[in-house]
Amino acid sequence: MGLEYKDFDFDNGTVFIQRTSNYRNSSTGIYTSTPKTKSSCRVLAVPEFIIDLVKELQEEQKEQSIKCGDLWVDSDRLFITWNGTPMHPNTPYTWLKRFCKEENLPFKGLHSFRHTFATQAITSGTDVATVSSILGHSQTSTTLNLYTHAVQAANVKAINVMADLLNSEAG
Repeated sequence: MGLEYKDFDFDNGTVFIQRTSNYRNSSTGIYTSTPKTKSSCRVLAVPEFIIDLVKELQEEQKEQSIKCGDLWVDSDRLFITWNGTPMHPNTPYTWLKRFCKEENLPFKGLHSFRHTFATQAITSGTDVATVSSILGHSQTSTTLNLYTHAVQAANVKAINVMADLLNSEAG
């Protein structure tokens, strides 16, 4: 929720994760902070189609700013309200919950996308250190503890590759 357009390097296809958007209460309102740990600040590669979507969103928001005129608040954020103010951090969660209900889908929360990514990356052979870095974990042990099931599945997959090689050599 804290992403801003200046965080993107459109030419190199990367994004710098360096801030969070938070909400404590109505008196504090929405505020910007730093990620939990030093390693949470990171540069990630972004697929070209996502870069294109971000550029498209930026253009739509420029058009919206013209329509709003003096009501527009220039925040540089990707996730904004109709007049450019930063979106409440709970808005995506609320939207996803409503969407799942309307589509008769099980609701797992937004964090489940992060878990799915980590699990799929590890079981497809991406090393834990790389996954840990992408997730912004300060230590690979955090990733190993959270995704033990995926690491075990990757180990089984790796052992089966070796067993298949040995079987094909013996046969």
